[in-house]
Amino acid sequence: MDSRPGYDRGMGGESPAVSGGQNRRRKQPPRPADFKLQVIIIGSRGVGKTSLMERFTDRTFCEACKSTVGVDFKIKTVELRGKKIRLQIWDTAGQERFNSITSAYYRSAKGIVLVYDITKKETFDDLPKWMKMVDKYASEDAELLLVGNKMDCELDREISRLQGEKFAQQITGMRFCEASAKDNFNVDEIFLKLVDDILKKMPLEMMRNELSNSILSLQPEPEIPPELPPPRAPVRCC
Repeated sequence: MDSRPGYDRGMGGESPAVSGGQNRRRKQPPRPADFKLQVIIIGSRGVGKTSLMERFTDRTFCEACKSTVGVDFKIKTVELRGKKIRLQIWDTAGQERFNSITSAYYRSAKGIVLVYDITKKETFDDLPKWMKMVDKYASEDAELLLVGNKMDCELDREISRLQGEKFAQQITGMRFCEASAKDNFNVDEIFLKLVDDILKKMPLEMMRNELSNSILSLQPEPEIPPELPPPRAPVRCC
């Protein structure tokens, strides 16, 4: 028989210890996200778009990833500038035959990550083509980040860092970074810096609004792409 005060093994009535436990403060539900931001990853086939996304969201790396068919997306919640942000990251197919599908996802993207493979010159040469897609379909205020992926293959490098920097300098507001999804080098920095740049551009009054009043408030995840916007005149150099 336990002699501790308030402990009763009998079935008749609740002991003070049990009834007191019922009055404990219940665990609070997680704080809802303040904003939802959509980020799209674009670039030629095989540059590592899926690997970058999965390394950031799932902390995993697949040596032999299958090519993305159409689009795929993952969710990642981060906290920056005192705000909880729910990131919806869209991974798009690099093949031209999917352009009519993937172009629909440019419109609502607040951030665009353009990726090339530093070991394959043809993926760097394709960058102007991808910028034409950005200029045609994306919002003019979307943040842009150019990423040279596969730094782990330095011995096979065909595109120098200087070449990547020079291309980014041609595009107003575009940042540049080299990374390795395999070695998990600069992967978090890519996405967190992009989100930080997006938040810095948001009006102060929007940052102070409640979730229900924000134009970026959390909505059910889309199952179909948004309606394609009308083409607009190019505003950035290619």
